[in-house]
Amino acid sequence: MRITGIYAAIAVVIVVVLAIRVVLRRREMRIGIGDGGDGVLLTRIRVHGNAIEYLPFGLILLLLVELNQTAPVVVHAFGIMLIVARVLHALGLSRSSGLTHGRVLGVILTLLALLGMAALLLWQHLVVALA
Repeated sequence: MRITGIYAAIAVVIVVVLAIRVVLRRREMRIGIGDGGDGVLLTRIRVHGNAIEYLPFGLILLLLVELNQTAPVVVHAFGIMLIVARVLHALGLSRSSGLTHGRVLGVILTLLALLGMAALLLWQHLVVALA
């Protein structure tokens, strides 16, 4: 659980930074709830929301991979992949609501990390079940 804790802490910093961006824009535009029709605020809300939608699943999977006594280098590889993916996505989406390199690469890396961890957990389970 020591490895996952590192990535959970980094993920929290990312989410808090994204939340602060939303709060600052709300204060600047005096919008208490919703996006008030402000495109910048809407984008910041979605960037924050997207991180909230994917990071918990990634961290749960990472913890399970670690608890299965997977080699630390593999756990770190998935953790780094997840964090880099979410940062790339946040930067890409913050710059444009259209396709950006950061957004596309962030989505691809996120999905690969999630699917990779899920596949590893299933494989580990099958190896134990068939042993």
